[in-house]
Amino acid sequence: MRVVIVDAGGANTGSVRYAFERLDIDAALVTDAASIRAADRVILPGVGTAAQVMARLQQLELVDVLRTLERPLLGICVGMQLLFESSEEGEVAGLSLLPGRVSRLRGGPGLRVPHMGWSTLRAMRPDPLIEGVDGAQAYFVHSFAAPVTDDCVLAGDHGQAFAAAVRRGHVAGTQFHPERSAAVGARVLRNFLSPAFEA
Repeated sequence: MRVVIVDAGGANTGSVRYAFERLDIDAALVTDAASIRAADRVILPGVGTAAQVMARLQQLELVDVLRTLERPLLGICVGMQLLFESSEEGEVAGLSLLPGRVSRLRGGPGLRVPHMGWSTLRAMRPDPLIEGVDGAQAYFVHSFAAPVTDDCVLAGDHGQAFAAAVRRGHVAGTQFHPERSAAVGARVLRNFLSPAFEA
């Protein structure tokens, strides 16, 4: 199993790589198209702003590579947000692999933005990506979120429902950080690596 992590400049690349090491997978940190296209699984992590990560992908000439990729792709946090058409954060265009626009969390009485900490995951429909995690808690750090659409497989709530995990064909994403979500995060990563994900 060849797993690569796109070095999109986020500070969480090391912890994402270590999360795969705990699953006995040596995930390579890459910046070139050939390595991405040759992989069995591709991870797009992201910490920072959508504009920063998208600018980094453009600088590396990886935007079209990711848009045309036929291998399973998992976006994490900002990496998931960039799977969508656009983001309100910096008014940036995304990869347009999923329809929809990422917008700022509204918060509410007693609810701070950014949404930071452990929150419950609610399954929207069965999917191999989320097998065994409905009702569990995962770790979030975000101020922006994707809408709950037909592509949403897990929803979260922070004054409003938002997409906690998405899946359309070979494209998937988690708003939460699986690398910081203990056993639940490990389960999601194992599910992504499983042959059942491609079934």
